[in-house]
Amino acid sequence: MALAERLLAGLAALSGASGVALAAAAAHGSGTTLAPAAQMLLAHAPAMLALAALAAHGPLHRPLTLLAGFALALGALLFSGTLVLGALYGMRPFPMAAPTGGVILIGGWLLLVPAALLRRR
Repeated sequence: MALAERLLAGLAALSGASGVALAAAAAHGSGTTLAPAAQMLLAHAPAMLALAALAAHGPLHRPLTLLAGFALALGALLFSGTLVLGALYGMRPFPMAAPTGGVILIGGWLLLVPAALLRRR
């Protein structure tokens, strides 16, 4: 497995761990927006892990698959990070950060269409 795939797998692990921690914090009443942040991270962690494996050994177009995986990582970070910063500190990284993260997530998923249709290099 190349460095890019290992990095994506590591980001998936961090996403999963952060999602579990945020879910626990949300369960103890630490903010109403922590639960959606946890859900977003937990939903995309296995997808990122699968994309790392597919980029390394699967039939999908490797560069597009990696780009999709990193887009999911960035989008989940922006979306969830904005919710966490708002819940815990009353701040946001920049205007429209959460919607920007959501658009990046959608773009990451849409990148899988050509990744699935193009031949693997």
